[in-house]
Amino acid sequence: MSSLIRLQKALHRQGIAVDFQNGIYTLSNPHTQARVLLPQAFPLEEKAVRQLLEFASVQVPGHAGHVCQACATPDFHPGSIAPVGSIVATTEDLVIPAIPGTDINCGMRLITTGLTLKQVEARKDVLLARLRRVLLEDGRDVPLRSQAYAALFAAGPAAFIDLLHAQGLWQRVDRDRLRRELAGCIALAEFGGGLQHAPEALVGTREIIRDPCIGTTGSGNHFVELQVVDALIDRQQAYASGLRQDEVVVMIHSGSRDVGFFVGGRWMDRARTEWPKGVRHPQSGLFGLTGPLAQAYLDAMGVAARYAWANRMVLAELVRDCLNEVFAADASRLVVDVPHNVVLREHGMNIHRKGATPARAGDLALIPGSMGDYSYVASGLGNADWLWSCSHGAGRTQRRQSMRALRPEALGNELAWQCITLREERRIEEAPAAYKRIGPVISAQEEQGMIRAVARLRPWVTFKA
Repeated sequence: MSSLIRLQKALHRQGIAVDFQNGIYTLSNPHTQARVLLPQAFPLEEKAVRQLLEFASVQVPGHAGHVCQACATPDFHPGSIAPVGSIVATTEDLVIPAIPGTDINCGMRLITTGLTLKQVEARKDVLLARLRRVLLEDGRDVPLRSQAYAALFAAGPAAFIDLLHAQGLWQRVDRDRLRRELAGCIALAEFGGGLQHAPEALVGTREIIRDPCIGTTGSGNHFVELQVVDALIDRQQAYASGLRQDEVVVMIHSGSRDVGFFVGGRWMDRARTEWPKGVRHPQSGLFGLTGPLAQAYLDAMGVAARYAWANRMVLAELVRDCLNEVFAADASRLVVDVPHNVVLREHGMNIHRKGATPARAGDLALIPGSMGDYSYVASGLGNADWLWSCSHGAGRTQRRQSMRALRPEALGNELAWQCITLREERRIEEAPAAYKRIGPVISAQEEQGMIRAVARLRPWVTFKA
């Protein structure tokens, strides 16, 4: 409580009021208000508060578009521009490109394997060696035609699947299964597109493209993790989703890689350029796009979002390919694929999510903890007070810079953990001690009626680039 009082005083000097009741912080300044769901045991960080209120205050002079509501989930912490765990709803004629930023449609994918932990452990060394090669050592063979990419960006994922050709990985992929699994990808059908927004390197005249990013996780907190179904909390929904006790499942966390950097950076620059001439730039450095440009941004964002889906799909197929090599069986199925860095048109508004997951009524969500803590499959309850959203993870408590000063053997954890990586600093930066405990994060959101836990997953082996 003393730390809250100190924070209240510090923020009061900046014109920001902070009130805490029943696990909810209400933040306000003379211009706007936002709410943060955060258990009292977790720190409320001053920088994150300022970032959230700055985004909640975005306006474009001379235009009626405005922010309708702003809130944040229990994984709330500062980001480079936007705070992680934040949701900002605007009118349909306003978008803020800096909220998704450059990691557009960073998201989660979960597939089953049809194998128990006992079965996988029997050939663990062989499997991990194959996965290490394709996930970390550039051992993948994923040739794609520029025609396929053009179809993805112009028409969508189904057209992309239709143009996969029988070379490399694609010789062994079940395309009918890929088509069926599109229905399990949350919001995928809602993303627009357009070739004019795509990077020329992927939609040029080359017949075959060896894209260095497709089928890669990227750095930071992205991962591929083998997990074990530890508990079925809502047994009926868990079974309906294909989850079985003690089965090994695969969770993938990755985004749009270079395509996201291309689209996100381009449109953040565009928002700055379109700012009315002669009007002072906002002190926050945040710029919105209005009118037809708002829709143009959503179409461009959709190009990167579709690529992020393709990237996670390829990662899943690489893992499935390794499993088939080692176990000569394939009972795998998609549980869900869900984004957490996007803008979606919902309920007559543009819902901007930064490190926050859609939690619409009945839709599944994935909420990972850390390499040494549980992850959860949850069912959304469609809570309008929290903008139909939930957290995308546990949330960091320590920045990467501070983690680098620690030794791996000194890092605490909830559960035993194994990380396979080519870079030792990744094991340290992403160690369990860098993250909040997942239990209170889940409990707080269940108490607010945002989600209902379906299954708990235990980490087994994590791959980090």
